[in-house]
Amino acid sequence: MKNSRTLLQSGALCLSLLATGVMAAVPADQVARLGASLTPMGAEKAASADGAIPAWTGGLPTNAGAVDAKGFLSDPFANEKPLFSITAANAQQYKDKLTAGQLAMLQRYPQTYKIPVYTSHRTAALPDEIYSAIKVSAANTETLGGGNGLQNFSDSRYYAFPIPANGVEVIWNHTTRYRGGNVHRYVTRVQPQTDGAFTMVHFEDEIAYPGNMPDLEKSKSQNSLFYFIQRVTGPARLAGNVLLVHETIDQVKEPRNAWLYNAGQRRVRRAPQVAYDGPATAADGLATSDNYDMFNGAPDRYDWKLIGKKELYIPYNSYKLDSPQLKYDDIIRPGHINQDLTRYELHRVWEVEATLKPNERHIYAKRHMYFDEDTWQLAEVDHYDGRGQLWRVAEGHSQQYYDHKVPGYTAETLYDLISGRYSVLGLKNEEKRSIEFGVKALMANYTPAALRQEGVR
Repeated sequence: MKNSRTLLQSGALCLSLLATGVMAAVPADQVARLGASLTPMGAEKAASADGAIPAWTGGLPTNAGAVDAKGFLSDPFANEKPLFSITAANAQQYKDKLTAGQLAMLQRYPQTYKIPVYTSHRTAALPDEIYSAIKVSAANTETLGGGNGLQNFSDSRYYAFPIPANGVEVIWNHTTRYRGGNVHRYVTRVQPQTDGAFTMVHFEDEIAYPGNMPDLEKSKSQNSLFYFIQRVTGPARLAGNVLLVHETIDQVKEPRNAWLYNAGQRRVRRAPQVAYDGPATAADGLATSDNYDMFNGAPDRYDWKLIGKKELYIPYNSYKLDSPQLKYDDIIRPGHINQDLTRYELHRVWEVEATLKPNERHIYAKRHMYFDEDTWQLAEVDHYDGRGQLWRVAEGHSQQYYDHKVPGYTAETLYDLISGRYSVLGLKNEEKRSIEFGVKALMANYTPAALRQEGVR
């Protein structure tokens, strides 16, 4: 590959860096491409050869649309109509720009599943200080322990490898991407029955980052990625349960710390099962812990093969799906969400194949993953079982939260091709407000002792 670090680093450059006491992860001339021939996040700035994917010109401005009283964003592309729709009948015409999972969904639900394709817009944008941090990452960050940890990363904290050389570095970009600082959100999870009947599970999530917690000592945060609290607020049978996670960077060196507060028992317990293929919270067995955020956690159980880049139709600019004018009944359908509310665009993606290592255990023996080049967010993941059979298909319906310059998910869908059921995480259409970014947070609130206080609130 053109950006292979082995090819790019010359002996003369390495000697120069050693002489100054600095060993850069990417040569200086390659770092200089960020914001020039590459976007500040490492994507190709130029349009595709046929122009179907436009050039990146800075992304959506913060005033791209109106923001309502609850923080929901208006759709900057509300007047656009689909260019065409991909269905089971014409799927073969577009198969080179579809994943195996998308083709399988079209075959599994030939009458109802479709992919409405719209004009592509490269809407990703981040704050200027994050662009500066990305350059610091490119010049300094390296992997440790075979890719399980990061070295020289604490000064940047974002997008560890914007010019990646291998598959695990692409994974780290997804894991370390900017999410808007400390976040507070009200979201849902739902697992409809095969006939479409469902009961919503409601969450209140809080995510905080070491650099944004004034009472956290820097010396104690070197291996900390973020801190996470998830409260279940409904239905009544689950309400009051709380999950606390201290997410570490190198989880082989220092495993993720997790605790659960059980409202019925009024007890706090360690929760080592909140990792890898442990069952996801309130997912009815249809998702694993590391399905959250499309993929999360330690990379140590897989070999990560970087296949390269390709053009795919992926969920993008999903403002229609996020509309507060919609009810959950409008979205949830038997077999899959209402595809009339979705939007797909042609974008370049990084393709990575994850294969379970010998002697390691996971219910997914292989994961085929596709990362949007502009945001490093996972857009599509195909999950295979131990027999090599395609089992679950994940789609990350994304949007640019343009008022805060944050790329994020509108919803994450995970379809089980065998059972005919699925899980949707992140819908918030009927919740009290949209995501709040940049909220204040204290480490004192992210401790097991604070978790115990949940029982007396």
